[in-house]
Amino acid sequence: MRKPLSFGIWGNTEKDSFWKTLPKVLDWSKEKELAAHLTEHILTKEKGRDYSQPVIHSKEDITKLDFMLVLGGDGTFLSCTRAVEHRPTPILGIHLGDLGFLAKVTLKDLFQRLDQVAAGDFTVEQRTIVQAVISKNGIEKQHTGLNDFVVSNGESHRMLTTQVHVNDHLVAKYKADGLIVATPTGSTAYSLSSGGPIITPDVDSFVITPISPHSLTSRPLVVSADSAVRIDFPGEEDKITFMADGQIYETLDPTCAIEITRAGFNIGLIDFKDNDYFQTLRTKMGWGRRGEG
Repeated sequence: MRKPLSFGIWGNTEKDSFWKTLPKVLDWSKEKELAAHLTEHILTKEKGRDYSQPVIHSKEDITKLDFMLVLGGDGTFLSCTRAVEHRPTPILGIHLGDLGFLAKVTLKDLFQRLDQVAAGDFTVEQRTIVQAVISKNGIEKQHTGLNDFVVSNGESHRMLTTQVHVNDHLVAKYKADGLIVATPTGSTAYSLSSGGPIITPDVDSFVITPISPHSLTSRPLVVSADSAVRIDFPGEEDKITFMADGQIYETLDPTCAIEITRAGFNIGLIDFKDNDYFQTLRTKMGWGRRGEG
């Protein structure tokens, strides 16, 4: 990849570790002669300090940057993804806590990895973005997600009935606490904790996972990412909660329908040749262990 000239900083300003790390990153950027841009949110939170960095005023400003640096966790990474959206700017995530699946660089490796990026020694991995179009009261509303969409029974604590079609073919009526439609990226999140499979990022697919299903025969289903997944709510009377990436919430009524497809764009994640997805699984989840200490 070509050497970058500029980057933006997106961070979890609620963490002390962010404020400890930020000055070090800014010093590094000066040493490397890279223009570091800060979001207005960071400047609002740190009013007592006069930063000389250029400011990211809008999402369109992100288009002009060579990459976005996320200092936080996977949740902070997901919020940055929504801001980047269809723009070609790739994202590098630095996890301020333990290793994450999205923010996959830890603090101890921060400047080694940043030096690699500054030298152009990195790759950009394209991840699938999923799109939901919700038909509600004759109006269509669109959401996108990197991880997943979830429909649940909200606060009613009753079983939710969902009817699922894939490419206009009836799959099943699910009676469950809810339903997840996840990308491979999101397969290690809520879908996994609900019994769904881990899908490696290079497998072009979605997984439909019922949450605590009433029937033992209701199992997760993997479908092509070129599929159109439609969710209806026949016979429901209560309000339904819709979530995008666990961060955007919307209340639906039973007359709503959701059409889920691949979005018309991907998101670019900065990666490195020596990164190992399966090593991350082993480290993060103890994957493949059999009770060793």
